[in-house]
Amino acid sequence: MRRTAIRAAALLTAATLVPLTAGCGGEASAGDGDTVTVTVGYQSRTINTVTAGTLLRSLGYFEEELRARGERDGVTYKVKWQDYATGAPITAQMTAGKIDIGSMGDFPLLINAARGKQLNRPTRLVSVTGYNLRGGLNTVVTAPGSDLDSLEDLRGKKVSTSVGSAADGTLVRALQQAGIDPEKDIRKLNQQPAVGASALQAGSADALSQFVAWPGLLAFQGRAKALYDGAELNLPTFHGVTVREEFAKRRPAVLEDFLRAQGRATDYLHEHPVASSESVAKATGLPAEVVHLYNGSQGIATFDTTVKPALVAALKKDVPVLRSAKLVGDVDVDAFVDEQYVKRVHGSAYAKAQAAGPPAARGGEVWLKGKDTTSAFATPTEVLRYAAAHPGQVRAAYVPDAKTGTLWFADRAVWVSEGAALRPYVTASAARADVATHPGARIVSYATALDRARVS
Repeated sequence: MRRTAIRAAALLTAATLVPLTAGCGGEASAGDGDTVTVTVGYQSRTINTVTAGTLLRSLGYFEEELRARGERDGVTYKVKWQDYATGAPITAQMTAGKIDIGSMGDFPLLINAARGKQLNRPTRLVSVTGYNLRGGLNTVVTAPGSDLDSLEDLRGKKVSTSVGSAADGTLVRALQQAGIDPEKDIRKLNQQPAVGASALQAGSADALSQFVAWPGLLAFQGRAKALYDGAELNLPTFHGVTVREEFAKRRPAVLEDFLRAQGRATDYLHEHPVASSESVAKATGLPAEVVHLYNGSQGIATFDTTVKPALVAALKKDVPVLRSAKLVGDVDVDAFVDEQYVKRVHGSAYAKAQAAGPPAARGGEVWLKGKDTTSAFATPTEVLRYAAAHPGQVRAAYVPDAKTGTLWFADRAVWVSEGAALRPYVTASAARADVATHPGARIVSYATALDRARVS
């Protein structure tokens, strides 16, 4: 695995240093007369960045902000959106001066910071898109019919992940907690998410550790079952917005326009969760039900542009993981984080917004076919009862894991029945742990859980 990690680091560095194709001259934000083009790099299918990417683009809020600025300044502003599959090419383009603003996950953000410093093209983390304080955005899955039931079963197995990603960090930490050496006891396959998903289906990988939205997508499609819920680590994971420092200093008002537009997109997502899920689904080709699992009103992700101390602390804990894989050296996280712009956008409301946590735990929701809203419930049992009362009408039903709170599809959850109580879990290992400590409890099928909820 160490050789794989070193090769990955070399490839990332090479990607950063490779000259861009002919015809891409000048800085991304360079003006041509009275026209200024701002280039934004985003990952459409990494759906916890949508308030700085897919959703923001579809709403046109950044263009609106820049139009208003242009009318005041007598300048024409244009936005160039560039879509990528991962954060690495965004970092490469940023450090080459070709992208001004980008969004990516926490581990890629650290690589972004390290490459920027290495190449004397510093970048800064200026806001957050989606986060989960327990780490529930990353999941290890295996094939539906696999005999693997816990992390311990991964010894000697082939596990696909993307080296340098937050999902890789989750895998490494989870294995270490289970007493498994991630370098010696498994065979790690460094693969892009889509390649890893295909490898899992073909049987050339025994398990897959990936970030949003791949685990939920594969589970929804019946192509995988959850083996490990990243929220069991109880360590925050998030996605954020990074900017070239030179751009931020030269055009701070434009950066603030972007952050103001991001805030508006965040408000829209909160006020119109189903419409937002449908919009992102249309733009990405992902099922709206999967988008909603992560981005919905009770979704795994919480969206908030403020940079919370807990997230900065998590970044600092991430550095040693990337350093051990030889993907970064030391990273000065405090120097990388720059809240001044988002603070100015929020004004006096920033401290209160920053102190606010995720919504209080809720009991799940049901999305009926043909409806543009969902129904929320206080308990998973109520979700089941409602779903049972609407046979053939349920588009998706979601319930929170009884221990971690991670939202999951009700029909993909592992259910524990104890008397009148019905408790859902993302993984079978968590359900077995429940049964082991509750005499009389037992694991039941989703159909049985529905029947019991109906008569309770």
